[in-house]
Amino acid sequence: MPYISSNLKLSEKQDRRVKLTKDKKAEIYQLYSTGKFSQRRLAAIFGVSRRTIQFILDPVKLEENKKRREERGGWKQYYDKESHRETMKSHRRYKNKLYKKGEL
Repeated sequence: MPYISSNLKLSEKQDRRVKLTKDKKAEIYQLYSTGKFSQRRLAAIFGVSRRTIQFILDPVKLEENKKRREERGGWKQYYDKESHRETMKSHRRYKNKLYKKGEL
């Protein structure tokens, strides 16, 4: 039987899959445009890869990368049924815990 919280949406701050919020992305763009910060330095500051910073600064490269990945088989090439099952189980429990606390 599914949890009540299954259909509820998580906010950007609650969703553990989101590495950078919209505010942080705007901050990255602003800091980079000043010319004082390199992509590598911004990556270290925000705790993400340089590639993530590059995709934030140049969305065209992100779209090109997505197209190339789709040509290679997309997400299916990394899919492991057992790992996915465990991850989804954990995610559902996390959402249910937030729901019970009243944070959803």
